[in-house]
Amino acid sequence: MRFLRFSVFTALLFLVSIGLAPAKMPDPVSPSPSKGVPIYLYHRFGHEITDSMTVSVARFESQLKKFKEDNCPVIPLRQLVDSLLKKTASLPPRSVVITVDDGHKSVYTEMFPLIKKYGIPVTLFLYPSALSNASYAMTWAQLREMKETGLLDYQGHTYWHPNFKTEKRRLPPEEYQHFVQGQLKKGKEKLEKEFHSKIDLLAWPFGICDEDLMRLAREAGYVAAFSMERRDVNGSDKMMALPRYLIADPMGKNREKK
Repeated sequence: MRFLRFSVFTALLFLVSIGLAPAKMPDPVSPSPSKGVPIYLYHRFGHEITDSMTVSVARFESQLKKFKEDNCPVIPLRQLVDSLLKKTASLPPRSVVITVDDGHKSVYTEMFPLIKKYGIPVTLFLYPSALSNASYAMTWAQLREMKETGLLDYQGHTYWHPNFKTEKRRLPPEEYQHFVQGQLKKGKEKLEKEFHSKIDLLAWPFGICDEDLMRLAREAGYVAAFSMERRDVNGSDKMMALPRYLIADPMGKNREKK
């Protein structure tokens, strides 16, 4: 399928053009008690940095250690969303949230052992067209294995990760709306069928969202959605455009020392 995989180079050019390139993003810092809750966004993990969206395994583990050392509880994303929707009590002080987009196979091989080691909850935003299909992606079996630990929550990332700005320029208005609805609903329905769990959170591909997209997401049954705006979540944010910090390592770093 020609839409199955977008190139890393194209993705990087797009992120640079909208000011979201991750290459110089610093390590997550401990949140201030007076601020909101930071949501950290990862994509891939590796012992060698071969593209602009990868975080080294050693750096990721050091971040998990830092959260523990600084008494920053890593809470499930659902807990934060429920708090924003006034469904639960206030959150623990200095809370942070970890999310991972796409479903790259390194999530299973590199990240999963670490979150088991440290008991860290993580939300994965998945686009199902790649799963058990693309060479770079996890399989449904691997995802089910991880889910059994109770540490992982799976949520939506559309069906095949389109660039909605490109599609809006390419398609007539009625066709574009139908296309968006299909991406939102088909991805949601596939994940719900595979995992027998509620899919009502959405990560916008490339962080792209506008009022029409947010409306269509609400109509499709999503209660919250997430962008890549770099700031903490607070009570004044739009529920369909909650910010996240994109985390990655600069390209060209040497292989980790064993």
